[in-house]
Amino acid sequence: MSTTDTQLETECTVQQGCDAIELVIEPKAKDLGGFTVRRSLPVRQRRSVGPWLFFDEMGAAEFAAGSGINVRPHPHVNLATVTYLFEGEILHRDSLGSYQAITPGAINLMVAGKGIVHSERERPEVRAQPHRLHGLQLWMALPEADEETDPAFYHYPASSIPATVVDGVPVRVLIGSAYGLTSPVKTFYQTLYLEAELQAGQSLVLPDSPERGLYLVSGAVQLQDTKLEAHQLLVLGAAKGVRLTATEPCRLALIGGEAIGSRFMEWNFVSSRKERIEQAKQDWREGRFPPVPGDDEEFIPYP
Repeated sequence: MSTTDTQLETECTVQQGCDAIELVIEPKAKDLGGFTVRRSLPVRQRRSVGPWLFFDEMGAAEFAAGSGINVRPHPHVNLATVTYLFEGEILHRDSLGSYQAITPGAINLMVAGKGIVHSERERPEVRAQPHRLHGLQLWMALPEADEETDPAFYHYPASSIPATVVDGVPVRVLIGSAYGLTSPVKTFYQTLYLEAELQAGQSLVLPDSPERGLYLVSGAVQLQDTKLEAHQLLVLGAAKGVRLTATEPCRLALIGGEAIGSRFMEWNFVSSRKERIEQAKQDWREGRFPPVPGDDEEFIPYP
């Protein structure tokens, strides 16, 4: 995977009605051998949106029988990861002994804290037949006081995620609070993450948040005179009452929350302290991270 370096700043004015838009990010697609990943965060002009530091769209990918996602064990420190699937399945294993099949609609939160190792593969019965995979992977910063917390893994099944209909639009509040609903998913900062599916012509007023990023998974929407197309991330300011209208059927994700301080990021490590990242790099090189039970015969070397 490579960090996106292409982004376009919008040139709009209050008179044009798009003063809520700060930046339009155009992710570059990276082909990982039949599997496409689009990275929207971080970019040079924008390192985070609320506590969110990293935003990847995986796929949609079609795998033939015998092939599929196969990410060897690798480490993280001082962050939390969120995996959310639209289609397919990923088998999560980690150094805590977690063994969880991640399925569509569920939220899977892995808190790295002082250090965790995990792998992302597939169960043999999934790999044995043709299958699809499509989803989002995100990283969240942890508050400085929680960066060295004990690692943990939380699985929230799809049935536990609150859903509602707003002006005819189905909405799921994945993390945080919006539209009178509150997700059960653990948070460390004020955090927002929701998804919605609109039909052509439908409109939705976005919930307020100190910082927001609107990502279009598919379709197209209009914010006054600004059009957002599939796989673009729109960074929005704090303007209230922002309304979008779908110009064709679409699926969108909204992320946001309170602004955070600066973070250092290198490879799979994030921290408020650069020396902590250097320590993590050395620990991984020298094999001081714990192994993943049942998946300890290979690993991703530090590049």
